Amino acid sequence: MADPREVMNIRQASQYLGVSPDTLYKYVSEDLIPAFKLGNRWKFKKSILDSWMENRSLSNEITRPRRLGKAVRPMGAGAD
Repeated sequence: MADPREVMNIRQASQYLGVSPDTLYKYVSEDLIPAFKLGNRWKFKKSILDSWMENRSLSNEITRPRRLGKAVRPMGAGAD
């Protein structure tokens, strides 16, 4: 039997993703996030959102250089 939380509404998906419902509506209207309409309500399949997030995080790791840490300034450098 499928998990009843596999399909989420806007409120549930916004809580799951950590964004406001307004932001999620914006993402849906701009086709930035996978969603489908059931009647007149947007629905989100958890497994598809998980795959979408995984793909986005992998593409961000490839395109963004990883920060290794803050540059440390040697003691006394720049002091006159």
